[in-house]
Amino acid sequence: MSGQEVASSGLRSGGREGAARMRVPRLAAAVTAAVLFVTVGIVLAVTTPWNPLPGHVPGGHVEPDPGLDYSPSEIARSRAFDSAVNPPAYAGLVVGVLLVLALGFTPLGSRFIGWATARVRRWPLRVAVAAVALTTLLRLAGLPFDIWNESVLRRYGISTQAWPEWLVDQLKSLAVTWVIYTIALLLLYGVVRRFPRYWWAGAAAGGFVLVVAVSFLYPVVVEPVFNKFHSLPQGRLRTDLLAMAERDGVPVEDVLVADASRRTTSLNAYVSGFGSTRRIVLYDTLLKSPPARVESIVGHELGHAKRNDVLWGTLVGALGIAGAICLLHLLMTSPRLLRRAGVDPETSQEPAPGPVPDPKGTGAADPRSLALVLALVTVATQVGTPVQNLVSRRIEARADAHALNLTRDPSTFVSMQHELSVRNISDLSPDALEYLLWLTHPAGPDRIAMARDWARMHRAQAPPPLNGPGS
Repeated sequence: MSGQEVASSGLRSGGREGAARMRVPRLAAAVTAAVLFVTVGIVLAVTTPWNPLPGHVPGGHVEPDPGLDYSPSEIARSRAFDSAVNPPAYAGLVVGVLLVLALGFTPLGSRFIGWATARVRRWPLRVAVAAVALTTLLRLAGLPFDIWNESVLRRYGISTQAWPEWLVDQLKSLAVTWVIYTIALLLLYGVVRRFPRYWWAGAAAGGFVLVVAVSFLYPVVVEPVFNKFHSLPQGRLRTDLLAMAERDGVPVEDVLVADASRRTTSLNAYVSGFGSTRRIVLYDTLLKSPPARVESIVGHELGHAKRNDVLWGTLVGALGIAGAICLLHLLMTSPRLLRRAGVDPETSQEPAPGPVPDPKGTGAADPRSLALVLALVTVATQVGTPVQNLVSRRIEARADAHALNLTRDPSTFVSMQHELSVRNISDLSPDALEYLLWLTHPAGPDRIAMARDWARMHRAQAPPPLNGPGS
């Protein structure tokens, strides 16, 4: 037998031994992923308020009808805005997904990372540089569509930012992305290098903890990067909001005002934080609305806080991330998939000039596989988005019901939803694809129909059709 044949035989034997060694951890990862995903499914099935307004509705449910409460001009403006904003949204989504898939499932991504990290020797720096380079490339690819979208928002009077301010916000967002992705990927690749066979276990646990940590830190670390906050001055509105929260049994430390008007005319409010960091946050644009309408929208947000929707969402999301990491292990230990991505599953084929080959930086541990990781994450995100949106809409509807139960004022609720829809130029008749991809909240007419259902159930005066006030 020739030397070449001996070498070839040895490689095949080594490959078979390597496959045998990975069989048990891959099976364990598959079982764990299945258990976690089934758990998430059961939790969502049991805890999601599929009927957010339970009980009999005398006379039957009210059918959503934009024509009852929105004028022809408001409906026409909503449709025109939807037609203008959809092209950049869909085009940006398609281009972004195609680009990340091309980088991840062909050698293009590994070559790009090899070029970006050619002069970097230590693996942590290589991972960090690769994360920054890839996220920057993807953001630059999406920039034309973001500019297009911002132009539409300006044309319709929703965005109030000057272009330099908008660009600063984009850079801030990119910097936050760099930090989060770099930390997450450094932890991932560190565990992969340390435990090459069972890295999925440590990475899944780490992913769970990281998701929970980010959710807790976001209100006090990330939100101040984009907005300035100040306490709502003493007065009737502040007193009434804190009293409503106390009556609802929701501990709130403060009522803050965000300087949202420097970038948008949209109306919004939310309850942010947990425990000692929980506070009601109002957009300053909302303060011009009548106090009763402000209380109605805050009542909705208190519904989220009372049900701990953010906490439950964080825990369910963390479980989903843990399951996804177990599934990631199965895919990242597939020799065929690694070769397709331009990463040798056995040896680290470093481009010259480059770092000295690292015996631990092979296969899934090779930083050049980072493009494949992002591609797999993108696929998982797109698959999970319709489910997340469906669950979110039900939870938002339950918060609407909570606001109605708390304020006992369906007429104000209807007028508030009308004002929100008109000011935010919300889609009044979204199609099926928009529901799947974008809508985390029920459409305005759906929310108004629920208020009329609530009024029928509680024998309250039904809010009359608004017939498009301001038309």
